[in-house]
Amino acid sequence: MAYDLTNPLVIGISSRALFDLEQENRIFEEQGLAAYEEYQIRHENEILPKGPAFPLVQAFLGLNRMQEERLVEVIVMSRNSPDTSLRIFNSIAAHDLDITRAALTGGTPIASYLHAFKTDLFLSAYGPDVQQAIDSNIAAGVILTGGAPGNTESKVEQIRIAFDGDAVLFGADSERVYQHHGLDAFAEHERTKADIPMQKGPFANFLMTIAHIQGLFTDRQSSPIRTALVTSRNAPAHERAIKTLREWGVRVDEAFFLGGVSKKEVLSAFGAHIFFDDQYTHAEPASKVVPSAVVPYRDGDDPRA
Repeated sequence: MAYDLTNPLVIGISSRALFDLEQENRIFEEQGLAAYEEYQIRHENEILPKGPAFPLVQAFLGLNRMQEERLVEVIVMSRNSPDTSLRIFNSIAAHDLDITRAALTGGTPIASYLHAFKTDLFLSAYGPDVQQAIDSNIAAGVILTGGAPGNTESKVEQIRIAFDGDAVLFGADSERVYQHHGLDAFAEHERTKADIPMQKGPFANFLMTIAHIQGLFTDRQSSPIRTALVTSRNAPAHERAIKTLREWGVRVDEAFFLGGVSKKEVLSAFGAHIFFDDQYTHAEPASKVVPSAVVPYRDGDDPRA
């Protein structure tokens, strides 16, 4: 019988998000594909260092030791060719990661395979693949390389995931009001619509899947996953966010309504293993202290337009 990917949380991860391939990527950009392929084959027995998403992936895979049925599957989704992928698999084995599946597309877009693998979350350092995933209604983020790698040495006791609100968990409509009419209009808009739930954003279903996994553990405080909403909203706009999550039947464990205060210090204190935000202006500073990913706007849904 074929293995069914419908039930577990499926994370698609690019090789450059999982491992530190910045040197190899520079060879590709500066010298071309042939030089990159030659380098990878020549060094295929050299183990790659851990990349920005490595601690998160390792921790998610650790959930499979807590239940009889597998809760998570991680699939390497890479534009590498099969011939250049041996270094990736050798590194997976050396780091003792329970990853056995891969989609190696040989330079072609990955997005068309995401639904085939029932992907719930896709992380990549390559923006066009992430954009296509978002446009296909799959939660996806451009992971920022060169920033904080996360704690790659100590065991992760609890996975901590932080989300921005508008255009990430929620739809972009309220953000559009802010972009076009300013902060005062945004505050009034959210105050008058406090009882009207917002539309789901690209990460709403992912949050619901996480909430389902949390529900498998009786003690929420000791759950292996903890979530936080970290948003620039403040009172009175906080009320609509809370009521929207309540309407969806999910809740976050912590919420920070910052009203323009920098997210960086709060995320560091929370100890996020990944932070998702729709704006580089927030994600880039945050990436200096926690692994961070930018969630692009869906095609035609950019609130700044």
